[in-house]
Amino acid sequence: MSTEPLTAARILEATEEVLRRHGPAKATVVDVARQLGVSHGSVYRHFRTKSALREAVTKRWLDRTTLALSSFAGDEAAEPEAALRGWLAALFDAKRRKAGDDPQLFATYEVLLAENSAVVEQHITELVAQIEQIVSRGVRRGRFTALSSDHRTARAVFDATNRFHDPAYASQWLRPEIEADFTALVDLVLHGLRAGTD
Repeated sequence: MSTEPLTAARILEATEEVLRRHGPAKATVVDVARQLGVSHGSVYRHFRTKSALREAVTKRWLDRTTLALSSFAGDEAAEPEAALRGWLAALFDAKRRKAGDDPQLFATYEVLLAENSAVVEQHITELVAQIEQIVSRGVRRGRFTALSSDHRTARAVFDATNRFHDPAYASQWLRPEIEADFTALVDLVLHGLRAGTD
């Protein structure tokens, strides 16, 4: 048995390892407990059900992306256009790295994302809110024109760039022309946001 204190963070790290090895269909709480050197009852003291554990792992995975992008949204000194271009590029890069660096875990998370739609919706809400911060800054500075609201504009930007962050498109992210496609779309989105400000 392990002498290291059992924390939620340690359990989530171990769960990722177990999911990577066994996949979501075969991974069990007993496997996680074995990885940690504790009883499965100890794991259940932190996460009441297997479903709650899988949901927490999914949230942790998605939160990494949200945190990595927050600097673009929160940087009041940044030019809005550069911030939005950087934010979209960082999101695309994060998703590609997850898909390319660890395809087995990425496939596992695709299953977990489908199971945990509320966690995914919350993640999308947070991402759209970050875009909204950038759009609002651009509107205040006279650099962007919003649709009926900054929020609706932010959601439109998120939806328009879906091909570059939705896991359903992961198979396209390795195509040689994907960078040019991404740049062309971001240029178009930014051109649309600037319309009427010149």
